[in-house]
Amino acid sequence: MIEDKNQQRTQLSDLGEFKLIEHLTKSFKIKQSSTIKGIGDDAAVLNFDNKKIVVTTDLLIEGVHFDLSYMPLKHLGYKAVIVNLSDVYAMNAKATQITVSIAVSNRFPLEALEDLYAGIETAASIYNIDVIGGDTTSSNTGLLISVTAIGEIETNNEVYRNGAKPNDLLVVSGDLGAAYMGLQVLEREKEVYKVNPNSQPDLEQYSYIIERQLKPEARKDIIKLLNDLDIKPTAMIDISDGLSSEIIHLCKQSEVGCDLYEEKIPLDPQVISTCEEFNIDSTTVALNGGEDYELLFTVSQNDFLKIKANPNLTVIGYMKAVNEGMHLVTRGDSRIPIKAQGWKNFND
Repeated sequence: MIEDKNQQRTQLSDLGEFKLIEHLTKSFKIKQSSTIKGIGDDAAVLNFDNKKIVVTTDLLIEGVHFDLSYMPLKHLGYKAVIVNLSDVYAMNAKATQITVSIAVSNRFPLEALEDLYAGIETAASIYNIDVIGGDTTSSNTGLLISVTAIGEIETNNEVYRNGAKPNDLLVVSGDLGAAYMGLQVLEREKEVYKVNPNSQPDLEQYSYIIERQLKPEARKDIIKLLNDLDIKPTAMIDISDGLSSEIIHLCKQSEVGCDLYEEKIPLDPQVISTCEEFNIDSTTVALNGGEDYELLFTVSQNDFLKIKANPNLTVIGYMKAVNEGMHLVTRGDSRIPIKAQGWKNFND
């Protein structure tokens, strides 16, 4: 968290836009057969034959979506890619290409952008996608990143949010709430640093939840797992805004109700202990924290035996008739209406 004051700084004005793009993207390699032409022309050229194409875009703004006082630029580049790939996988699709556009103020030297693009390149390598273009421009307010992800899917394999039926099982991958609690730890240490810049926090006991905040992963593995198990979800969404918000999206678009069981919500022990330390209810964190980038989906009860013993998947509830509403069934067997209290892009 302590800035190195002796870093080399190459002004972006020394390069200009086109040399900057060439410099930052020179090491990107083409890996997908569907990429005919990538960076270097007026537009990319792609060939997907007879497959369907999915496209999604996310915008990350400094001071709104990330804080560079504790978010390393390499991690930020990685995360900017991941949040888009997660949306592609939520369609049951294969991610193949991305474009990256940035707006940057003159407080960022070339070396800072090299770190940012190193994170982008790492994500592209791990998830086997091509970076095929984008844009750069100046900003008066800081750093802005826009990533567009493209994916492909065989016809009839796509999964939308509107296919859930009454009696379908509600399933989630991984565990929930860790990213939010990692953010709480980082925000606390930021305040300590303001008071004492020489303070060196010991974050080892929070390693898992901090990694979930700074370097999340998209669940490409779950899409492969479901395919291997011969399961096609009836509806699916990624958990970016909190479990409660995503359940409401699924229910409203599928015109169904839901019972979510509190005791079934998967929580990592580090989340539970950190919630106790911060005196925050762990269920509230799981419902409303957001940025988990796990997959929430529904499957037919006929598929229950296929997922029953899988450690990557947890059945957390089931879908009901729309007139029965959406409820959290507590450990005390009370029924509480589910409300969306997660991330909101705009305040009322």
